Amino acid sequence: MRIVVNRKEIEVPGPLTVEELLARLGHESGRVAVAVGDEVVTRDRWASVVVREGEHVEIVRAIGGGQGPWEGRDPYDPAGDPLVIAGRTFRSRLFVGTGKYPDAATMQAALERSGTEMVTVAIRYMDFSDPRGGDILAHLDLSRYHLLPNTAGAYTVEDAVKMARLAREATGTNWIKLEVIGDRETLLPDLSGTLEATRILVNEGFVVLPYTTADLVTCLRLEEAGAAAVMPLASLIGSGQGLVDWTSLRRVIERVKVPVVVDAGIGSPTDAAHAMELGAAAVLINTAIAKARVPALMAEAMRWAVIAGRQGFLAGRIPRLEGASPSSPTAGVPLAGAGAAAGPAHPAPVRRPEEVE
Repeated sequence: MRIVVNRKEIEVPGPLTVEELLARLGHESGRVAVAVGDEVVTRDRWASVVVREGEHVEIVRAIGGGQGPWEGRDPYDPAGDPLVIAGRTFRSRLFVGTGKYPDAATMQAALERSGTEMVTVAIRYMDFSDPRGGDILAHLDLSRYHLLPNTAGAYTVEDAVKMARLAREATGTNWIKLEVIGDRETLLPDLSGTLEATRILVNEGFVVLPYTTADLVTCLRLEEAGAAAVMPLASLIGSGQGLVDWTSLRRVIERVKVPVVVDAGIGSPTDAAHAMELGAAAVLINTAIAKARVPALMAEAMRWAVIAGRQGFLAGRIPRLEGASPSSPTAGVPLAGAGAAAGPAHPAPVRRPEEVE
């Protein structure tokens, strides 16, 4: 029989169960997810669901795109200031993406130096010419990192919801970074589609962290829809432009009650610190680390920047003034000649010899 697997037509003997199809394709087990038509087939049904002539099958896995035990508190982390999202507590307020690294070893070193506890992964079709290659989860210590799969590449609500369901099957987590892209050139989000997809996924039991803009009304509506956090962009994805509209970000941070994670566009440690100084709960960084000349070193720089920015926010910055404000008292300044009984308030001018009679 002829079926379509990951948008490619193939011929197999059939009918076959999902389990038999996976075995024939060289992937009998592992962290994958399967959809037959528009239905995501849960792992416990692989042996019973039958694939028939002409059906479309999608087989995906996580690619680069948990929270572990704590051995005491990071000495640079403010005491009593945990980040809590959907009941889960994180020490690190730096979330890190796993895409764009030149190799797995570089990624692992960067994650280690970053101190992160949350990493994002993307969901993509498996390449059955190399069925065991490309599995990002094989390179992640899942006892240490909490996975945040994303729906990157989804341009419709339907695609985003389907990708989220597949991600849950492939990774075993119901957390999802929701992306519904509205423009292919700028990768700006479709705000109405993001809100609709958030409502659907929250109703299905997902912990939804939607990627959005710094539009206050949209962020408030996402919160009302049940989003566990909102993730407004600092600037265009991968652009490294930094915080191009920090006043809107601050407005969102001040009004939204769920954690605000600044996502996309951060290019330097200065940008990360600025976002945290505004009061952001966390930042998500990928390109600025993965594409740095020394990714592991940049990851550590981002780690300290996030910590410094958070401490600066908690400490409270001074108000901005129009003029100068001296740091030392202005009264009681010892001046030359001040000890004379009736001396001048300021030193007498020095006279040239020819001026003396």
